[in-house]
Amino acid sequence: MDKKYYVYILLTERNTLYCGYTDDVMQRFEKHKLGIAAKYTRANKPVKIVYTKEFNSKSEAMREEYRIKRLSRKEKDELIKKTINY
Repeated sequence: MDKKYYVYILLTERNTLYCGYTDDVMQRFEKHKLGIAAKYTRANKPVKIVYTKEFNSKSEAMREEYRIKRLSRKEKDELIKKTINY
């Protein structure tokens, strides 16, 4: 069984976006909600996952995370709107 990796974007209570990568989106989201996953989400509580994309390798997911983090908010919103879960 090949391990999958995911890039995800979270919407926070302050209407900001947080992007990350993981091998288990729901587990990572729970850690973000508990305030133990990232410094940013300790101060900006996540309310929902608004985007996910699956990759076959960690390096692919990391490259996509880097690409997304460099997008403007408008570009991130457009990316999210193209998916079902927003």
